[in-house]
Amino acid sequence: GGIRPGTPSFFQTARSLCDQSGALLMCDEVQVGMGRSGSLWGHQQLGVTPDVFTSAKALGGGVPIGAMLARGEAADVFGPGDHASTYGGNPLACAAGLAVATYLSENDVLSNVRARGEQLSEGLEKIAKKYPSVLGEVRGWGLLKGVAIRDDAGCTAAELVGDAMKQGLLLVAAGPSVVRFVPPLIVNESEIDDALKRFEAAIASRVS
Repeated sequence: GGIRPGTPSFFQTARSLCDQSGALLMCDEVQVGMGRSGSLWGHQQLGVTPDVFTSAKALGGGVPIGAMLARGEAADVFGPGDHASTYGGNPLACAAGLAVATYLSENDVLSNVRARGEQLSEGLEKIAKKYPSVLGEVRGWGLLKGVAIRDDAGCTAAELVGDAMKQGLLLVAAGPSVVRFVPPLIVNESEIDDALKRFEAAIASRVS
């Protein structure tokens, strides 16, 4: 299953190998970037600076947009006309991206992501301990969390997602054996508590 945070040692080794060989270190920030990890960019959790990283999804707050950011020699690869896109730089997407960036800059969203992420982790770990025959490891950063489903649980992540939906909770599977939690970055304390109660009810219905 998914939601496997990288480790600083792995990425620092990758950075060192890239520096030694002249390769570019590139990071995918499409899902974990724009604050979801608890820092603005996921690579900031790892103590490395990539040469290139990508961003999308939350960058536009629901409006389709994607971006690639580069530094140093990597920023000199493309010249005018080398990389064209029909919708590249369109004013609606750019206005949405600017609005998202402005909101993140002017509001303390990251503190909420970290606090609610800790609350979510603690709650999921309590549920996992209560139902060890179904749930395993809780992992992830900020408000991107995954809960592993035991191999002998008798159900898949998709089936648990269906059970949660019956309780009024929308989740998504990350592979066949991990349930993914990706709540809004502005979620509040009571909403996390409510989500945890609904998830526990879904698990309880499976084991009863």
